[in-house]
Amino acid sequence: MIDFLNAVFKGRKVIRDLTFNNPNHKGMRKENRKTVFDVYCTDNKGGKFIVEIQQASQRFFKDRILYYSANLIREQGKSVAPDWNYRLPEVYVVALMDFSFDHTHRNQYLHDVRLMDVVTHTVFYDKLRYIFVELPKFKKSVDELETNEDGWLYSLRNMEILDEIPVPLRKKKVFRELYQLAEVINLSPEDMNAYQESLKIKRDNYSALESAELRGEQRGQKQGMEMERAKAEQEKREMAVKLKTKGMHVEEIAELTNLSIAEIQTLV
Repeated sequence: MIDFLNAVFKGRKVIRDLTFNNPNHKGMRKENRKTVFDVYCTDNKGGKFIVEIQQASQRFFKDRILYYSANLIREQGKSVAPDWNYRLPEVYVVALMDFSFDHTHRNQYLHDVRLMDVVTHTVFYDKLRYIFVELPKFKKSVDELETNEDGWLYSLRNMEILDEIPVPLRKKKVFRELYQLAEVINLSPEDMNAYQESLKIKRDNYSALESAELRGEQRGQKQGMEMERAKAEQEKREMAVKLKTKGMHVEEIAELTNLSIAEIQTLV
């Protein structure tokens, strides 16, 4: 985890040590939603790190990430002395996504998001930071791997289809350990069944998502056409009412609006 986080922070934040924390966090009251992080850890300087892994696209994914960080920030002020001065630790959220949520930048797979002054383009608050990684956009081949970030993203992007550690990564201990842990051949029968089941769920979810999106697009197109037709009909009726109040003959209104004489006569 230390090596991965240092890779994606690219030297702008250097982590020396980490302690893994309880990922389950209760809300302020019973009716509040409980927050469950995928990974939650603290570094030796008190900085808080949330690492989230999301396989399927989610409509309000950004909102969820902001909610998680807000909960973590809020917890820092719980049960403190009355003279607490509101000084907060650093909070970082790293989201690994097996989908793309930003289609405006086709080749940008890593998004470094912070609070910034839009006029001066300077960082307004440097202790809250979000790293979003769109794995499908990482297109580097094995021969193009140069940095630790490349190695991690290539591994996470292709782990399911690799049967051995890529040659450029064999010299680094952290990747040798990663691939040793990840080798499917080392799994027990129970873990193998769980692994295969997780792959099946992922593929089923992906297929269901694609089908749902297609149905949604088709329904959206149909509903859009129906709404446009209804809007046009309503506008014609409103126009017919205005023309009637001005004393225009019903036959002339019917010719202008394509409404029937009988329908126009019922309009008030």
